[in-house]
Amino acid sequence: MIIKEIKLPLYAKATLLLIGLLGLLILLYIAKGVIIPLVFAIIIAIVLHPVVNFFVRLKINRIVAIIIALFLTFFVIVAFGALLFSQINRFTESWPAMVEKFTEILNKTITWASGYFDINQNKIQGWITETKGELINTSSAAIGHTLLGFGNALVVMLLVPVYIFMLLFYHPLLIDFIHKLFGIGNQNKVSEIVTQTKAVIQRYLIGLVIEVVIIATLETVALLILGIDYALLLGIVGALLNLIPYIGGLVAVALPMLVALVTKSSGWYTIYVLLIYYIIQVIDYNYILPKIISSKVRINALFSIIAVIVGHALWGIPGMFLSIPLLAIIKLVFDHIDPLKPWGFLLGDTMPPLLIIKPIFKKVLHK
Repeated sequence: MIIKEIKLPLYAKATLLLIGLLGLLILLYIAKGVIIPLVFAIIIAIVLHPVVNFFVRLKINRIVAIIIALFLTFFVIVAFGALLFSQINRFTESWPAMVEKFTEILNKTITWASGYFDINQNKIQGWITETKGELINTSSAAIGHTLLGFGNALVVMLLVPVYIFMLLFYHPLLIDFIHKLFGIGNQNKVSEIVTQTKAVIQRYLIGLVIEVVIIATLETVALLILGIDYALLLGIVGALLNLIPYIGGLVAVALPMLVALVTKSSGWYTIYVLLIYYIIQVIDYNYILPKIISSKVRINALFSIIAVIVGHALWGIPGMFLSIPLLAIIKLVFDHIDPLKPWGFLLGDTMPPLLIIKPIFKKVLHK
């Protein structure tokens, strides 16, 4: 019996691709309660794998090595969480006073503007009073809702240590499965791809952690020098938001500027904060990223923003933070598989030379 290969037209292939992509997105959304902890576990397991191997080389049993690595990670996360929670608690207690101060500054601005531009001040004052009450109530409710969501996330995240342990323990099984999946004839190529991709992903994720620590330190020290309240909290939050490209940087600088505006007597402090954060962003983009994370995993602005929006739509705030690391991992895998290299090039930020593009346009125009 002769089986003929069926060649589908381009529109049919595109339709099947779109349907498959839509089905994948629906699955990711429906199963987010299972997938989010698993994705966090995979990322942490990749980072911890060299640590486990280090303990194994010291003649420590593999299970014991995994437990030690998990204990050290759990200790660091708990200490960091306790510090962050105490800072958030302090910030929450002073939030109404900050809203009151901000309203006072706004009132003075409105009074000046109403006199200068001849606007009815009574209507504006009434709107401000109403908005202030709504802002305090809404903010309190939002903070409570956030804490409730954080508590639910903690319950879900209890699964993460179990996932991490299983992933690290069954690492040889998973690698052997990948080899068997692609057949005996491709073993050397598969081994090369798996080894290189795993090494680059590990360096990227570890570099990401180092970048967060450096940015948090720079921002905290800068805010402490300026005497801005809640410098530690704002520095840590700013470094974490820095993981979200473009959007995160805007929010990261807006928060300390707002705090400086309502806690300092001079408005110049908001300008100082803006300038310092701009300098830190320049240092991050030109020195920290190229040296620590490497330009091989740079994602262009278009797909960075799309990934953040899609990640938020699918998984909420965790999706925004996971979107860029996941997209970087996908790009790394694409870069090491020949048929997928064009897609990896599309995700990157390497622009083709204009001298190569110009002849192409000339050919098109001549036709």
